[in-house]
Parts: sequence; structure tokens; C-alpha cells
Amino acid sequence: MKDPEAFNRPVHYLAISGGGSNGAFGAGLLNGWTAAGNRPEFHIVTGISTGALIAPFAFVGPEKDPILKAFYTTTSTKDILKKRWIFALLRREAGADSTPLQNILKEIIDGKLIEQISAEHKKGRRLFIGTANLDAGRPIMWNIGAIADSGYPGAVQLIRDVLLASASIPGMFPPVLIQVDAGGQRFDEMHVDGGTANQVFLYPASFDESQAKKKLGILGKSHLWIIRNGFIDPKFESVPNKATQIAGRSLVLLIRTQANGDLQRLYLQAQNDKMDYNLAYIPDSFNEASNEEFDPVYMKKLFDLGFEMAKEGFPWENSPPGF
Repeated sequence: MKDPEAFNRPVHYLAISGGGSNGAFGAGLLNGWTAAGNRPEFHIVTGISTGALIAPFAFVGPEKDPILKAFYTTTSTKDILKKRWIFALLRREAGADSTPLQNILKEIIDGKLIEQISAEHKKGRRLFIGTANLDAGRPIMWNIGAIADSGYPGAVQLIRDVLLASASIPGMFPPVLIQVDAGGQRFDEMHVDGGTANQVFLYPASFDESQAKKKLGILGKSHLWIIRNGFIDPKFESVPNKATQIAGRSLVLLIRTQANGDLQRLYLQAQNDKMDYNLAYIPDSFNEASNEEFDPVYMKKLFDLGFEMAKEGFPWENSPPGF
């Protein structure tokens, strides 16, 4: 049953970006926002990559904050992936085995969480997770609430697979094969990290939110909240003249440029739909270094930073870089 008061209350959207272990920042921010006492209930939550792992718990609400804190402050690389021998890369699909992460998802994405997501979906709230379909060469937006509420026997595992796929960095993690029935045939689709298509998203650019609200009679003002689990400005770093370092640094530059472009695109959407734009990102003052892909010491410091900033009243930016 939909909530009739939703037509008069402010409308809040939350978009959570990718960023690997930097997701600790977003997890800390949400926990600190709860502690500040002014965290809203989000009508739509979207997540990509590490943001996909945060989004279901942000969607259900503050009661799930402890799960986010535990995951992003105590998890290490060995808890997320199992590295393979270098020679295995020549004949395998990825440099690591994602079984450890799959085991974590089995533990935290349980039947109770799915029931809670389904209940919120019935109220009219929405949870979307982004992956990239390598076969089709395009981004996919999964309606997790609809899957949770479908009654499909394999709904829980499908949701786990979607979250795993969204966080499966190509080359590092194996792609996730999701079984599909179409045209009377059954086949597997290959899905990977949603960050290969978008670093953050809300809804298609063709969707006119202001017109939709007008038709539905929704009077509340819309607010867009974006958590960018990363830095905005590049940092100077002397790059050795070696192929691996050059490729690595170039990839970092590509991801940052893509992320900033997504932030600008969402800003233009917000302007068009007359909604408030609020952006959070890791400040340049954070200079800690990570000693591994998922360093719990680094993530704990980043979590604490996000927590304290939000608890004191986060300084949300009202425009993206370049505006």
C-alpha cells in the first residue's frame, strides 16, 4: 500500500558511486548522518560497484548502519578476493577469485533483508543497482525492489548475483553469468562492474521528473544527494616510464574524468527538474595511503572521516566541478 503522505513530503533521491575500498567514506557518511539526526528517508536509492554494496542497506534505513560499519572497517583483501598465480591469467577470466566476496554476500544479503526491501517497494520506494552487460555492450539498471517482491524462488540469489556483478571489476574479478530466458531460449548474460558504463546514476536523462511529479500530484520539493566515493581533483604523482604504471595511472585518470562527467550530467538533470543538488566527496585533505586493495586500517580512517564530517553537518556542494 502506498503512503498517501508521500505526495506532500519532500522527495529525496540518493545516488552512490563506485570507488572500491573508498566506499568506506560513503558508509561512514551514512552512519554520521544518522548520528546527526537529520538523515531523510530516500524515495529512490541507486548504487554502482562499491555503491551497489552500500545501497540496499542505505535503502532499508539506519538500522542497517552497523552492517556497513563492520564491512567497511574490518574487511581486508583476503576477505574479498583470492589472488591467483600470475600464470593463471593467461587462461583464466580474471586475476582473482571472488568466492570470498560471494560468501560475504550470502551472509549479509539474507531473507530478512529481502523481505524489508520488498516491503519498502510496496510503499512506492525504489532501489536500483547498475551493472554493465558485456554481451550487449550497455549499462543495465536492475529494479531490486521488484525482484525482491516478485515471489521468484531464486530472487535472493539473483539479487546477490547482481550486487556481485556490479562490484566485479573487469580483470580483477570474474564476470558474473546471469541466466536469462528469452524467445523460448535460455542463455547466460555476462555482467561486470557497473562502473565500466557509469560511475553514478539516478534515472535516464529522457525521464522528466518534474512532469512526472505534476501528473501524480506530488507537491514536495525534490532533493538529490550524491555520494562520490572518491576524490574530485587529481593529485600530482610522478609516473615511472613503465607500461604497467602508465596504464594504471591512465585508468585512474579515465575513471575520474568519467565520474566528473557523470556528476555534471546529474547536475544538469537536477537543474532541468528543479531539484536541489547536493554532492559529497572525499576531501583533498585526506592523505592516508592504502597498503593493499582493501586495507582495513585505511578504510577505518576513511570511515571515521565521513562519519565525523556528517555528524557535524556535512558541507554538501551544490554544484559539481566545472560549474
